[in-house]
Amino acid sequence: QPQPVESGGGTVQAGGSLRLSCTGTGNTFSAAWFRQGPGKEREGVAAIGRLYGAPHYADSVQGRFIISRGGDALYLQMNNLQPDDSAMYYCAAGYPDISPGTWYRLGKYAYWGHGTQVTVSP
Repeated sequence: QPQPVESGGGTVQAGGSLRLSCTGTGNTFSAAWFRQGPGKEREGVAAIGRLYGAPHYADSVQGRFIISRGGDALYLQMNNLQPDDSAMYYCAAGYPDISPGTWYRLGKYAYWGHGTQVTVSP
């Protein structure tokens, strides 16, 4: 079963870039990135279905973030980072396939990593 482990977080200035990595997602599972800022609910950032197909993105990151996967690893290239992107970023994997109306639902993913912190300074 998947055992996601995230890495690549850090502190950058606004406008900068970071690349997050997650190993252990399995190459036959749907996989996603979520984030949770202080005092906020966990929200979906981007996802790829287990049957691959087009990736899904939150409106707030569309055009700035790129999700990709290779083998059992999942990646998130984050460009033009802004202070509102500061959060703990979590990698998740789940067996069910996903769709535009379901990819952001936490219940779709049974396997979660412990998170990696991203901080964007003004």
